Amino acid sequence: MNIARISIDRPILTWIIILGCFLGGLWGFSTLGRLEDPAFTIKTAVVVTQYPGADAMQVAKEVSEPIESEIQKMSEVNQVRSMNQPGLSWITVDMKDTFDGEALPEIWTKLRNRVNAAPLPDGAMRPFVNDGFGDVFGIYYAVTAPGYTDAEIYELSTFLRRELLTVDGVADVNLSGVPDEVIYVHPDPVLTANQNIPPAAIQGALSSANSVQDGGSLQSVDGRTLIQGPEGNDTVQEIAGLTVGIGGEVLNLFDFASVERKRDENPSLIIRHDQADAFTIGVAGQASENIVDVGHRVDAKLTELAPQIPLGVELQPIYQQHIVVEEASYDFLVNLAMSVGIVVIVLALFMGPRAAIVVGSTLLLTVVGTLMFMAFLSIEMERISLGALIIAMGMLVDNAIVVAEGMQISMRRGLSSRDAADDAANKTQIPLLGATVIGIMAFAGIGLSPDATGEFLFSLFAVIAISLMLSWLLALTVTPLLGHYFFKRGGGGDADAYDGLMFRAYASVLRLSLRLWWLVIPGLLAVTVVCFALFGQIKQQFFPDSNTPLFFVHYKLAQGASIHETSRDIQVMEEWLATQEDVVSSTAYVGQGAARFMLTYQAEDPNPSYGHIIVRTESLEEIAPLIADLEEFAAANLPQGELRAKRLAFGPGGGDPIQVRFSGSDPVVLRDLADQAMARLQEASTNIVAPRIDWREMEQVLRPVYATERAQEAGITRDDITGVLQYATVGTNSGVYREGERQIPIVLRADPAAGLSLTDHVVYSQSANANVPFEQVTDGLIFESQNTLLMRRDRVLTITVGADVVKGLTAAQVQTEVQETIDTMPLPAGYKMEWGGEYESSRDAQASLAGQLPLSLIIMVLISVLLFNALRQPLIIWLLVPMSVNGVSLALLGSGLPFTFTALLGLLSLSGMLIKNGIVLVEEIDITRRAMPNQPLMDSIVSASTSRLRPVILAAATTILGMTPLIWDAFFQSMAVTIMGGLAFASILTLIAAPVFYWTFFGRDRKRAAA
Repeated sequence: MNIARISIDRPILTWIIILGCFLGGLWGFSTLGRLEDPAFTIKTAVVVTQYPGADAMQVAKEVSEPIESEIQKMSEVNQVRSMNQPGLSWITVDMKDTFDGEALPEIWTKLRNRVNAAPLPDGAMRPFVNDGFGDVFGIYYAVTAPGYTDAEIYELSTFLRRELLTVDGVADVNLSGVPDEVIYVHPDPVLTANQNIPPAAIQGALSSANSVQDGGSLQSVDGRTLIQGPEGNDTVQEIAGLTVGIGGEVLNLFDFASVERKRDENPSLIIRHDQADAFTIGVAGQASENIVDVGHRVDAKLTELAPQIPLGVELQPIYQQHIVVEEASYDFLVNLAMSVGIVVIVLALFMGPRAAIVVGSTLLLTVVGTLMFMAFLSIEMERISLGALIIAMGMLVDNAIVVAEGMQISMRRGLSSRDAADDAANKTQIPLLGATVIGIMAFAGIGLSPDATGEFLFSLFAVIAISLMLSWLLALTVTPLLGHYFFKRGGGGDADAYDGLMFRAYASVLRLSLRLWWLVIPGLLAVTVVCFALFGQIKQQFFPDSNTPLFFVHYKLAQGASIHETSRDIQVMEEWLATQEDVVSSTAYVGQGAARFMLTYQAEDPNPSYGHIIVRTESLEEIAPLIADLEEFAAANLPQGELRAKRLAFGPGGGDPIQVRFSGSDPVVLRDLADQAMARLQEASTNIVAPRIDWREMEQVLRPVYATERAQEAGITRDDITGVLQYATVGTNSGVYREGERQIPIVLRADPAAGLSLTDHVVYSQSANANVPFEQVTDGLIFESQNTLLMRRDRVLTITVGADVVKGLTAAQVQTEVQETIDTMPLPAGYKMEWGGEYESSRDAQASLAGQLPLSLIIMVLISVLLFNALRQPLIIWLLVPMSVNGVSLALLGSGLPFTFTALLGLLSLSGMLIKNGIVLVEEIDITRRAMPNQPLMDSIVSASTSRLRPVILAAATTILGMTPLIWDAFFQSMAVTIMGGLAFASILTLIAAPVFYWTFFGRDRKRAAA
């Protein structure tokens, strides 16, 4: 079927296609969902279990081990990791990548059932399973309310959350850093000792102060009456007036204790924004919603709420995903317009304005038509799908150029527009279709991968497949019709069709190359080998840094530091940042990181000795010098801490660039191996910065020595002594004060102002009904070193050595310097070593890609064989593929850019373009030989290659110049340079290499013809 002739004979059908693509594209652009990153399911859940009083090893053995054993019975589980601290088990469960988001709810139900089935010791709390670990709160604000009480701040936070949850499209609202309040009851030690008041009596009174119990009901034939208990004490004054019965006497609590309501003195999280106390509020949009629309609705809601928000309260944006996405969409439109404009200008210069209009219109319709199909298939506009359109741009324009150029030349030779379209399409429609499918299959291995890579990059494959197939269809329908309208018919002479200076010069060079094929082929091989060698010198980087002007500060004190120590040091850095003109804002977190405000952000696990600052600057250029100055300031003013400042990256981040893990059973042996590894890393490379272990330092733990005989004689148990120590320090939770939906703990503790040491306290003996001095039932207090942070991986103790690398170097460069020394480390029996960090991430991604590429490669080769129904022609084409690396090596080395994951995608795209050029060129030679069988082979090769010169050069020029706007985009920068450099170099080689290979491979035909 001749599609091109039908498109001219029945223009109404073609115009339906044109209007459908154009109007459908406008509709698609206005309705497409917009995201920052592809909708990607984080298949991770966290199981948190508290075990008060247990040390880290007890937690690991008695809580984490049984829970992990149950979890590992699930076939869906990929990996189980746990962090064990005194009194806390924090288990992270990663599911296999092959399960999609729809299967996760059922998997999380199975996980909860498994966790609940785990046998836990007495005293362990019920495990909490958090399966919302991967929720992204991309609309993220810091709220400051100076001068307001903690109760008022709580009311404000719940008011904002309640109101924002009513916004259409909002899935969840997260609050962090809202101050916790506590009601402290401080008994007077002298009065309680003189009155012989047992702690249990005070606790009993406090626990029932505001309890809720069922009072039953009265039921009879006349009806039912519910009975409820008396109202509890709902003010601090009423709690102070509680009575305690002692030896037949009744005492009020205020007779021997003080009661006060205040902020929790040891919070788990402290947040400040621009040095002011703050809490954060994060808004997550529903997966089916356009985040830009949701963001604007949230902004409108906040504007509506402004009159109801108290004076002095400010909402400061930390991250506004909808603004980022909106700017990205606008930048894409600008880049697209510039690319199309550049294509039209280049075509106008080399093919004339009429051809520019024809090809430019086809290109524009292809892009907007792709947006229409994206809307039909619910593919959102995000970083990957927009990148796919840009990647496909070079292949999109090539189809239209081939048809338009062939039609234009035929019409100059006197053919009618219908015959010219017929001739151009008949020669190229099948080769172009085959080349298009091959180009699509180059990305199939990525997009159809059943793991996380496939889920994240599916839109890349889908958009490239849609746009390339649409470009082929439009090149055979719209391009002939527009050529029918715009191209002029010539007088019938063909002498000047390819008689220009450029064509003659190329023909002369090609004839010389064919005669010197024995010299050209080794030369091509040598160039390719050299470029492959140069490729090994290119810096490797998994993902490029983001173009958002943010950077993160990670600060860590020695294990055992209090949250107050960490807060003090973080405050020093905040004060310094406030003096820097380039800093727009800073948000500090002490105790843990921020909520997940973007998909690739990963917060550190909770730890009082950890601090984190998110710093926003005016522009990207200011980040590097600011980080250098901050590191210098911290080294001079905060030498006790470990500071790491990192830019925001596009891909997964948060881990150490260099990591090596050791697994085994003995913590002592593991620490020794980690120390050896740190020493070896520093000896092997001077580019290793701040090596550290994730178990951190051992911590000094204070432990009483139980005097067994004396204590048992006095009726004092070990729990009694432990209870006194808790009462003397952080206090004992003894009840709950209810304030609406809020429950404020009532804590009974010794008055810190009393100035008593731990050994000054007394222990109440229930059997003797008397207080016994602490020193009488103990043999003092001793310090012992203890691991207070133990990591396990798949139920085995695992210690990780991490390190940063010198600025300006990539992790891959430093990895090669240190890998051998670690690989040759002797390990005791039963212990193992494995690499982590960026090496593991890159290896896993490449392994996933390598697992899918063979099938794609087989299909691509098979298509090329079926196209020609022969083996020699496909072999010629595939010999061109290695040449795609030639220009890439030179371009990346010349620009100093690293080879990133996006550059790999650019290399795949480049390979597709070269294969397409090779297919059409070799097919043109075959057609010429069939049309003129008596013509010498050299003349056929030169004639066919000359006819393909302009389409190849124009496609390369338009693609290269069309990529120019992306050079300033951080995410697409290395990809753009890869395509530009590779295409510029390899296209020239292709125009020489393919004909020379053809001349060599078909030597027998040449000799046979000569004979």
